[in-house]
Amino acid sequence: MTKPRILSTSVIAESRLFRIQAIDLAFSNGVEATFESVSMGGDGVVMVAAIDKDDELIMIREYAACQDRYELGFVKGKIDPDESPEISAGRELKEEIGFGARDLKKLRTISYSPAYTNLETHLYIARDLYPESAEGDEIEPLEQFRFPLSEIDQLLDHSEITDVRVLMMLLQLQKQSI
Repeated sequence: MTKPRILSTSVIAESRLFRIQAIDLAFSNGVEATFESVSMGGDGVVMVAAIDKDDELIMIREYAACQDRYELGFVKGKIDPDESPEISAGRELKEEIGFGARDLKKLRTISYSPAYTNLETHLYIARDLYPESAEGDEIEPLEQFRFPLSEIDQLLDHSEITDVRVLMMLLQLQKQSI
């Protein structure tokens, strides 16, 4: 298939976090259409599964404003302009759970709803943890929870986990047989 040709793009709305664009496209079959997309800007976000020496996942409970509830998830955050995803992953570990990692391994990069947003999430596993904290931007302290890796199946069905990125991380961990 031939990719459509971009005729024009225009900004419909913009906030400090998002930009909504109209993208006018011409498809190879002659049809023209306008798509709308949400752009995050930057290089995306990182999500890190921290695994301690006892083979327990360190997860956090964080308020999800759009759902008006708390969700269990992994360390995550936006990649700063001067950072690589790996540097960002290490920084977020220190800010959110007070650990650095001597072993940081990238699993993969994922996106969700790629027809409507450019947001990419870089998934990492952190092992060989050591205490080190850094000042973060969290509004309230993040509550930590530890779960044995052997309970990943139970976590996949946990009522406080609905973020598809967290579910994908759990599936990747399960697949790795870590």
